[in-house]
Amino acid sequence: MPRAALLSIHARVDGTGPSTWDDPSLVQLWGPRYSVFVVAARDLAVFSLGTFPDDAKGRRRAEDLAARLHEFLGGARRSYSEAGRALGVHPNSLRYASPTGTVLIRWEGARRPTVWTAPAPAVDPRDARLELARRYLHIYGPTTPNAFGWWSGIGARHATAAFEALGKSLTPVRTTVGAAWILSSDEPTFRATPEPAAPARLLPSGDAYFLFQGADRELLVPDAASRRDLWTPRVWPGGVLVEGEIVGTWRRADATMTVQPWIRLSKATREAVEAEAAALPLPGVRGPIIVRWKD
Repeated sequence: MPRAALLSIHARVDGTGPSTWDDPSLVQLWGPRYSVFVVAARDLAVFSLGTFPDDAKGRRRAEDLAARLHEFLGGARRSYSEAGRALGVHPNSLRYASPTGTVLIRWEGARRPTVWTAPAPAVDPRDARLELARRYLHIYGPTTPNAFGWWSGIGARHATAAFEALGKSLTPVRTTVGAAWILSSDEPTFRATPEPAAPARLLPSGDAYFLFQGADRELLVPDAASRRDLWTPRVWPGGVLVEGEIVGTWRRADATMTVQPWIRLSKATREAVEAEAAALPLPGVRGPIIVRWKD
């Protein structure tokens, strides 16, 4: 979600402010699995056309709905509920037009996004699909076609076809949970000595760092009890990252943040976590963030 994206950006980019998620260099859309994504505007085609349906029925639904939405809006921006009513469909159905690359949104909370249309990207959907697979491999690798198929929503068969099309640009690897693939161009990074990591970072719920499914989660969090704490059946908490390792979870209610570490943290580490909490660019929060430790 956009406000979570703000914290994800803050964890990686110096100078992030409360309005960074609204920067014109970024766009919001219903991306892979029709979930809300904040991406670089130049990457719109990758995260939209990259999921364009492969079946005739799905393509027709996406294109017809996008055309009807474009005609109704006439260049204006409307709430998605208003647009859905005008087209005689449930507002949530508008997301099925997003893979055309012509639908953009501004997230204003559940059931309240604003929607508008833009010119179709001049990119072949197949090229966008392959670039989406590369992006996924770069961020989530080592990984598998099945994992990419789930994350993107295109399914295992089409994800496998994308991996096969990438051919020699992929390198097979073996992990503790089985065989997988990485981008060949990323191999030097995997072999290199890691650079020093930040003392502490607070990753929001659903951050790309821990957006894994199934056995892949064991690669990031080996302990089963800790995995249950991080990947809960309902809304996930945030992850507490200390020197490159997830060591606990956090949740926030207004200005109060509750941190639950899985291991004993030193005084210096706790201070680093508290300093990171105080630095979060949270819009609309009155007063400083108060950290409560739940050991």
